[in-house]
Amino acid sequence: ELELKLLADVGVVGLPNAGKSSLLAAASGANPQIGAYPFTTTEPNLGVVNIGWASIVVADIPGMIEGAHEGKGLGDQFLRHVERTAVLIHVVDGENEDPLGSWRTVNEELRLYGEGLDTRLQLVVINKVDIPEVVGRQAELETEFAAAGVQLDGFISAATGEGVTGLMRAAHEMVKETREAQREKAATAGTPKRVVVLRPPPANIRPEV
Repeated sequence: ELELKLLADVGVVGLPNAGKSSLLAAASGANPQIGAYPFTTTEPNLGVVNIGWASIVVADIPGMIEGAHEGKGLGDQFLRHVERTAVLIHVVDGENEDPLGSWRTVNEELRLYGEGLDTRLQLVVINKVDIPEVVGRQAELETEFAAAGVQLDGFISAATGEGVTGLMRAAHEMVKETREAQREKAATAGTPKRVVVLRPPPANIRPEV
């Protein structure tokens, strides 16, 4: 039995209709399906984000609901795709009546799923600051999240691109630091397993008989 797990540097998570696909489209050349209704995204999408000479692979994970770790909304099938990510971008809908509660819902599903997803580095951002009502809530949201011990890493608009470049640069730095730490840990853990690499002969050289 084979199970596909996407290999990405960054996983974008959040409740349905938080703006995850719009963020991926704004940051990369990906063209995911975008709609103003929940569960527009029914399968993960990948996009390559260029930061100067460097790049990171970002995976847009379909929206999670309560019980996702048990398979509700096909959540367990989606969560496996963020197991190999170094960093998570947690997108919170600024129009949500309870943004902090939505953040807690998604994080609880990450914890219940396991695989260390609840301890993965997160960048938490409030989306939809192109909407006046969300702009008017910024100070309130900063206070609310800070009181809960949650650091907000910015306010963005996936629709207009506001704040997206800075967010992706921050994600790139976190990915770089995390990958380096992982390599150092692997180096001190002992001799890595030998990897067999098979290469075909060059096309202009005839193989020996």
